[in-house]
Parts: sequence; structure tokens; C-alpha cells
Amino acid sequence: MRLLFLAVLRPHTGNAVTAQRVRAHLEAAGHVCVLKDAFDFESPSEIANLILAENCEAALALHLYRGGRLLQGHRIPFGIIFGGTDVNEDANQEEKNTVMGRVLEEARFAVAFTESMKEMAQAQWVDPVFTREVKAKVRRAAGVRLIGEMPQEDLHAVVKNCFAVVNSSVSEGMSAAILEAMDLEVPVLARNIPGNAAVVKHEVTGLLFSNPQEFVHLAKRLLSEPALEKEIVVNGREYVRMYHSWQVERDTYQQLIRKLEGSTED
Repeated sequence: MRLLFLAVLRPHTGNAVTAQRVRAHLEAAGHVCVLKDAFDFESPSEIANLILAENCEAALALHLYRGGRLLQGHRIPFGIIFGGTDVNEDANQEEKNTVMGRVLEEARFAVAFTESMKEMAQAQWVDPVFTREVKAKVRRAAGVRLIGEMPQEDLHAVVKNCFAVVNSSVSEGMSAAILEAMDLEVPVLARNIPGNAAVVKHEVTGLLFSNPQEFVHLAKRLLSEPALEKEIVVNGREYVRMYHSWQVERDTYQQLIRKLEGSTED
């Protein structure tokens, strides 16, 4: 495959060294790597001409802003390698941040060299990449459908017709989806993490699983044990009424605001 590789190639810089190393890896795998300095180009149209002239089939950019923005809008697939300053510095500038987010929406993948860089990028933009990965897997999975955003009333109608609501998050504060499912009298299957376990009591208000095998086992139990399903639904609805009442929450916030009003008078 002929690959266009855009990077900042100023001598003796970290990005230049990284670019040479990555090019060596690609060429060792039998690819042709056309390495170009991103600073030599001003616009995507120049890159379009280069892609045509070099007959490139795909592209790679080292640095999300300096290289990645030049790859937008072309018909060849491309990937991104975070350079460091794109995440640490450019992300703090609103205009550049917006551009980089759009680049990631088109990118097929993104590479971070450290876990901290990955976390910083995820906090800024990387959801589009993850979303594409999920959509691709869903297309390959029989019986799985991915439904887009919808009004809350429509969502509740869909949930009411479901066998169960599954929460597989690896981190949660308090899951509104779990509380909504309980209030709608739909059984809950949730990953056993602190945030979920604080709301779901196993085999009382829902079912908690720790791994895929346990999830499958509990889902089969829920299907085959109507008494368990009924108990979970009743207990879940009662839990929401007792501890997450909408009216109690409203009254509590109103009382707290009164304290603030009293503070201003003092």
C-alpha cells in the first residue's frame, strides 16, 4: 500500500525522530511510505494534489492539528498519531480544538504513546473514534441494533418494551439509566462497580455481574425465573420511590437555596 505520511520534520525534534521510526516500521511491512513535512503545505487542496500525484491509497498524520487538519475531506482513509503538543497545548485553543475534533471524526484510528496522553485525548475528543469502533462491531453482531438519540418519552416507551436494561459501564457516579429502568419497572443487569452497586443490590433490586460469563448466566436466570424477575421489578420501583423521589429532591434543593438566600441577607 502507498501511504502518505505527514509529520513535522524539523531536524533534531522528537516528532521528526518518531516519524522516521514509524516510517521504518511501515516500510519493513512492505508498504511504500511517502513522508512529507506538514509545514510545507498550507491547505487540504495541496494535499489533494499530492495524493493524486503520488497515487496514495491511505494516509497517516503525526500531530492531530499540524498534520491531521490537512487530511480532512479526502477520499482516502487516514489515521492519526498524537504528537504531544496537540494534546497538551493546541487543545487549549478553542479554534484548534474544534478543528482537531473534526479531524478525529474522519480518522479511522488514533494512536497515543502513553496512557496519560490517551486519557487527555479522551477527555477532549476521542469519543468519535470509539463510536465508529462500536458501530463497526454492531454491524458484525447478529441480533444487535444501535439506536441513535431520541426524545425521553420515546426512549421510555422503548425501554418499557425491553426484557432488561444493561449497564456495562466501567465507571459510574450514579446511573440515571438504572434509576429510570427501575422506575419503569424493567429489570436491571449492571456491571458490579461501586457506582452501580450503590444503587443495585444483587438479587434484590437488580442483578450484578463481574464478567461476560456471569452476565450470560444471570441473563438466562432472568429469562427462566419469572419469580426473580417480579421480585427485582417490585423492589427496584420501591427503592426509587423511597430514595430517589423527584418531589423529595425538589424540596431538598429548594431548602438548600433558602440557605443561600439567608446567607446573602446576612
